[in-house]
Order: sequence, then C-alpha cells, then structure tokens
Amino acid sequence: MGDNQPPQSRRFPSFPYEPYPIQLDFMSALYDSLDSGGIAMLESPTGTGKTLSIICSALQWIMDQKQRQPPKEPSTTHAGREDEPDWMRDFVIPIDPKKPSPPPLKELNKKKKKGLVGFGLENHPKKENKSSVEKPIKGRSSVVELDEEEEFLVEDYESEEEGLMGKSKRKGGIHVDSSSGDDGETEEEEVSPKVFFSSRTHSQLMQFMEELRKTAFASQLKTVCLGSRKNLCINPEVRKLGSSNRINERCLELQKNRKDHRTTVSKVKVVLEWTSTIAAMKYDAIFSDSMKVRSSGGKIQRTKVSCGCPMLSKNKLQKQFRDEAYKLHAVDIEDLVHLGNKTGTCPYYGSRSMVPAADLVVLPYQSLLLKSAGISLNLNLRNSIVIIDEAHNLADSLTSMYNSKITLSQLRQVHSLLEIYFNRFRTRLGAGNRRYIQTLMVITKAFLRYLENTSTMPLNSCGVETDFDKKPVMDASLTINEFLFSLDIDNINLIKLQRYVKESNIIYKVSGYGTKMVSLQSGTEVGDNGTPSGVEGSVVSGFQALVGILLSLTYDDTDGRIIVSKQSYTSLGHQDDAYLKFVMLSGERIFSEIVDQAHTVVLTGGTLQPIEETRVRLFPGLSLERLHFFSCNHIVPPESILPVAVSRGPSGMPFDFSYNTRSFPGMIEELGRLVCNLVTVVPEGIVVFFSSFEYEGQVYEAWKSSGILTRILQKKHLFREPRSNVDIETVLREYKESIISSSRTPKRGANTPWGTTSCNSWGQDLRGNQLQ
Repeated sequence: MGDNQPPQSRRFPSFPYEPYPIQLDFMSALYDSLDSGGIAMLESPTGTGKTLSIICSALQWIMDQKQRQPPKEPSTTHAGREDEPDWMRDFVIPIDPKKPSPPPLKELNKKKKKGLVGFGLENHPKKENKSSVEKPIKGRSSVVELDEEEEFLVEDYESEEEGLMGKSKRKGGIHVDSSSGDDGETEEEEVSPKVFFSSRTHSQLMQFMEELRKTAFASQLKTVCLGSRKNLCINPEVRKLGSSNRINERCLELQKNRKDHRTTVSKVKVVLEWTSTIAAMKYDAIFSDSMKVRSSGGKIQRTKVSCGCPMLSKNKLQKQFRDEAYKLHAVDIEDLVHLGNKTGTCPYYGSRSMVPAADLVVLPYQSLLLKSAGISLNLNLRNSIVIIDEAHNLADSLTSMYNSKITLSQLRQVHSLLEIYFNRFRTRLGAGNRRYIQTLMVITKAFLRYLENTSTMPLNSCGVETDFDKKPVMDASLTINEFLFSLDIDNINLIKLQRYVKESNIIYKVSGYGTKMVSLQSGTEVGDNGTPSGVEGSVVSGFQALVGILLSLTYDDTDGRIIVSKQSYTSLGHQDDAYLKFVMLSGERIFSEIVDQAHTVVLTGGTLQPIEETRVRLFPGLSLERLHFFSCNHIVPPESILPVAVSRGPSGMPFDFSYNTRSFPGMIEELGRLVCNLVTVVPEGIVVFFSSFEYEGQVYEAWKSSGILTRILQKKHLFREPRSNVDIETVLREYKESIISSSRTPKRGANTPWGTTSCNSWGQDLRGNQLQ
C-alpha cells in the first residue's frame, strides 16, 4: 500500500482557481493511479475541494489519452467488418445480369417497417385497382375476430436442454423492441475509455455537475447524468403514483404493453396487406383506439387500455433530445427534466441513450453496483475508469442492494394468480411454457407450506428452539443449500427458471390477466397502476419479490443467508406477516466483477479508515502492497481542533451510554440539559450523532414529552436524518435553505442537523460556498 508522501506534481490547467498544495497532491495522486490501473483509495477531508479535484484530474487523464490515440481511419465500404481478414473484406459477390438485383437497403428497411419482411411477402405486387382491393378474397373473412385474452397469452418458449439459454419464439418471425419507435435510427459509437462517477444521492450528483460546469471540460467532453425514473419521469399519469417502486412497475408495464401492441398490429397488418386494405384500416382503427368496450353484467363498461408511454412515441424526438443535451453541456437531472418537457420526450430513456457516446457518465450507486441495472442501462465498463465517491459506506450499500424479501400474503397472491392463469390457458400453452409455469407453482407452493406449517419449529441463529410467553418465535437463519434441501427443491434449475421469467415476460402476462379477473369479479375498473380501484399495492410487486428470491437462491452458498420468519403474534395480539428474506453477507464477488472489467477503480471519501476492513469486505484477494492509497491533510490545522470528552452532565450525573443504561429516563434527560446549554452558547450549528435510528427516536420522543425539545427549538432549527435515502435530499435542501435564511436573520443561530451517520456534505467548502 502506498504511503502518504505527496506524488510528483503535475499541471492541471482546467482547475478554475489557483489550487492549494493539498489539492495538487490529491490530483497528482489520482492521475498516477489512473496511469497505473488497479484499485486506489484516496482520502480528502470535507472542505478540501475533493469534487473539483476529481474532475480536473480524471478528465485531464481522459483528454491526454485521447491525444495519445492515433486518429481513426475513415471506414471503407465494408464498414463494421474490421475484425475480418483482408481476403474476406475484399471479396465481392459477382452479379449475374440474368437475375434481378436485390432491392436497395433503404427499400428493404421500408418493407421491414411495413411488416412485410419475414412472411415471404417482400416482392408481392400491390393491387392498384381500388375495387379489387376493397373486395374480400373468396373464402376469407374481411372481418378479424379479436380475442380479448390474446394479449395475456405468453409466447411460445423454447429452452435448450443442455445449456442455460432459452429463447422466446414469436409466431410469424416479427420482433419489435419495446424501446424502438416509429422512426429508425443508427446507434452511436461506443466511446472508450470513459469515466463513470458514482455517488450515493442525487443531490451529490447535482453538486458534481455544478462543479463540472466551472471547468473547460463541460464543453470539451460529452457528459450524461443518469437518474431514477422517479426523478426523470415526465408522464403525469405515472408520476402521480408517488413511490419509486410503483413508478418503475408502471413504466415497465407501459413499455411491455407498447411492444405487445406494436407486434400484434404488425402481424395482422402483414396478413391484411395481402387480403384487404380496408380490413386492415378497420383493424388498425380498433387497436389504435384507447378504449376497449366490454360487456359485464348487462352493462357496457369502458376500460382504459394503454399501448405505451406517449413520451416514447417517436425516436426523432429522442435524437433531438440527445443533440440539445450535448449542446447545453453538462446538464444535470433538473435540466434533463426541463429539456424532456420542452421536446416532449422521455428524459429517462433519452439520457440512457446518451451513454455510449459519453466521455463522462454520472450515475447513482444503484445504477452502477446493481448488476440488473447495469445490464438494463447497457453499461460497458471495459477499460474505463470507475470512481465511487463517499465510499466509506460502500460495502454496506453494496450488500443491502442485493437483499430480497417476499411475504406470506404476496406468496398467496402470486400462487393464486399462477393457478388461475395456468388453468385458463393450459390448452393454449406450449410445452415449454407449461413446464416452467408449473415449476413456478411448485416453488411457490413449497414456500407457502414452509411458512404456513407451524407444527415444526425451526432453529434460530443459535441452533435452539425458543419461546416467548408460550408462543413460539419462529425465526430461522439458513444457508442457501440448507433452505433448498429443506424444501426439497434442490433439483430445480433455478438459473434456467429465472432466465425464463425474464425472457418470457410471464410476470406481466399473469399479473395482467389476474388483474382483469379481479376487476371483473369486483365490478371495478382497472386503475392507472395496473390494479383494480380500491385494491392496495401492486400485483406486479409480488411477482418481482418472487423473482428477487429466486435470483438470491442462485448465489453461492456462502454469499448470504435465508431468514425465515413464520407467522407470530405480538403482545397486543396483532398478527405479523410471515416472510422469507435473503440477506447478502459479502459483496466481494459482486464488486470483483466491476474490478475485473474496469481499468481503474477509485474509491474516494472524506475518510476511508479503517483501510483493512474495506479491503477484506470488497477485495480480500488484493494485497495491501498492490493497493494505491493516498490521504491528503486537512486545511484546518490541528491546533484549531479541540476534542473534549464530557463525562458528566450539568447536574453532575455521570454519563454512561452503554447499552444497559442509555435508555434510562434520567440519562436521556441529562443529555437534553447538556444540549440545551450548548445551543444557547454555540453561535453556529451543532451535529448530534446517535448509535441507531431506534435510539435517536427514543431520545427525540422523550425530549418532546419533557419539554426539552421546545427549549432547543427556541434557539435552533432542528433537522432529523430520515431512514429512507429518497428523503435525504429533501432534508439537505431544507437545511441549506435554513442556512441561507439564518445568515440574513442570525438571531436564531445556525441549523441543528441530527443524524446517525457522518454529515460530510453539510457545511462550507474552502472558499465559503455553501455545500448542497
């Protein structure tokens, strides 16, 4: 492991100010780490300009790499075949003058758009006589019977018996991608190497973009800032759903509905192009209508049917969105939303399409560290630079992302819907679909039996049976293999099953049909979230929870534990829902996939100590000698820091915040007296840290009931750290606004944030600018 000696000084002309020596040291250390490759850990205390130093060092390295690369030669007529040998590239197919020449590529693309290619109708002559076109062919009906349940029928699925690959087989050979629009476009060329910068919250990413705009790199390099659907969606019907999970589910449902709609219309148009143009027009009119009419109980009931998000109707607008985003230079999430509203297209998918051509990709933890998100975004980390900021909690964040949970009520709902679907479409399903759906039913039934069977008491983490008030506490911690063996499902190929669920879209078929049946039985209309009105939660959520558990069961036996909590009753007689939960214990294997792909992985933060713990949890196979580590000094000199341990309260009571005594009412009240005295004499802000959210809540409620909290609020504003990461940005924004208002009216002093973790992003930077 490298020492803390300053590296060789380099020049960073894009730094917008005269850099401090510690900033030069940090930038030089980062640049040298990028040259060397591998893994680096760089510490830079809060207030030392870490974000700006990262930008000017990493992007300078990218600019230098671009200058060293030889200029690309213009592509020849055989573009995209550079990997072939010369004799193959130079080979030209001889043209037989007696045979008709193949149609131009442009003409072929037009036929593909019409759906003619793949049915052997590419060269079918069009009928010019209007009367002959309108006249239906004898023996064929010009009216197409529409099967209302056709949209819920899963496509034929074939699986290779020896391998793990499966494939969905479309009848007629037409496949329409869910993200494709009406207008074709060429994919942008992949830029390599590029920088991936990741941080924990969207506010930190916006701060990064704000610092980037201070440099010349904002106009010299292409940048894209990725965010969640919750932050980037501009469809009002989807945004009003509120929670991130429901927004994600609804967005995916819209894309799936759009693909099914486009595929079905294309199939029928192909047949009717050959038979009757008038019939095709009628069929198109039926399917383009946004309302379906259904007869139920003698009443005509109109149910809204969505055929995709209107913000993704045209690819021309997506291209316009990308072009304008590049012209604006370094746009953040708020700018992307504004641009999406201006152009009338989705900024979430628009920003995703900018990734291949970008030199710098700014994205949250989830998008980088969650493997499924990376695949969805098509992130190519090969030979690139991955910089993870605020990395002191990286290991915990990584493991928590891969936790999964499904409750007993969700299992019952999923199993019931699978049975309803299978019994309805049994005769219309192919052998592959029947086999996999029955396998899903077997697994869900096994889960249900395990959770509902209260006759057997599982062992707890200590391996003994326990009881509480003569009622069993039915919790168990099992390895993955132990869990599979106990349910007798260890002979099921879960990898192939999970691949089937992903490729066949069985989730949306079963949930859509189940939702329809529930709505018909209850006489209610289907709501915007895909569930009947008055039914709480989303049907899709249960299926996604099942998919999460199935994926967890494919991990290595030592990666995590399965927690089984059976039905129990609280002291008040309330029944707790039983559940299965997977807890990831180690992120080593997941993080190693990123390290193996990237040229350099850089972990940065205000403090990364203890280094050895981080190394063991993330890359234990890497020796300390191969780890590049650098820590720059803080601009605040040691003589300006006064650490003091307070052993007694204002009344003389000894402080003892050990687990056994910290909850005593007298101890909590004495702590409140101390804080009351401090907020009276300290002119600026105060940060109070607690060991857990539970203890913080206990102290808060005690102070509130005793009147201590009222006395504190007379001197300071109070902010509490929320449990959810989604709400952190709101608290930080309110905290910043309070700082600004307090500077104008200082009679109440500065703000008082409360939390259980480090508040590195709260304060001021070197030049007195308020941090976000």
